[in-house]
Amino acid sequence: MYHPFSVSETIKTSWNVLKGNFAILAIYSIVSLVVIGFTEFINSFVLLDDSIGYQLVVLFIQMLVQSYLALSFYKLILTLMDKQYYEFEFREIWPSFRMAFRFIIIGLSYSLLIGTCWFINLMLQEWPVIQLTVRFLEIVGIGYLLIRSIFCVCFVVDEDSHAYEALLQSFLITKDNIFKTLSIVLIILGFMVGTLLIILTFIGFLQREEDSFLFRLAFYFWFVIAFPTVQVLVMVTYRKLVYAHQDIDDDYSETN
Repeated sequence: MYHPFSVSETIKTSWNVLKGNFAILAIYSIVSLVVIGFTEFINSFVLLDDSIGYQLVVLFIQMLVQSYLALSFYKLILTLMDKQYYEFEFREIWPSFRMAFRFIIIGLSYSLLIGTCWFINLMLQEWPVIQLTVRFLEIVGIGYLLIRSIFCVCFVVDEDSHAYEALLQSFLITKDNIFKTLSIVLIILGFMVGTLLIILTFIGFLQREEDSFLFRLAFYFWFVIAFPTVQVLVMVTYRKLVYAHQDIDDDYSETN
């Protein structure tokens, strides 16, 4: 293979992307937090209605807002990678409603799968040994599916793929790199947990008594650091797996 996938090269490239664009990614993360907070405020204190129809509409709107925020962040990272030496317009990072709807479909599909597993466990309460075995198989199966399909949203953003098509494409590019993809996932989880523990430990030294405001501030600080880092690592991994599958060169690596 002309350009095989490399974990170390992926981390190096991710660092170069993050190092050169952290300010704009951090600002976008803060904007995302503000938008999510604003929608929660509107739902909690302005639009008060307990009817099922209303709650479903609000849930769909929240999912749509979060979809636009996540997809636009992905498009921003891809644009920064593809046009690192050029200016770009806001419309280039704004996803279409079609993309957001496909993102929601993927999320609902996994929610349905997890809900089905929960229902099966509920039905097996009278047989604890069987329930434990089934639960183990469910965890392994869902973990495997998540690893193989982790890049499906990337295909929705980058190639405007349909939901089912994006899942197949993600399975395809991870086919020969399952353990390397798993190592990237473990690195991501380790980074998220590690940075959170460091921030919480630092907060613990500053404040011994529980302070909800301080811990909320710590969460925001952690989010601004972890969210851009994780998303950049995911997008760079996606691009390198695509290049490795197509057996073509990685332009970004060659110029950084």
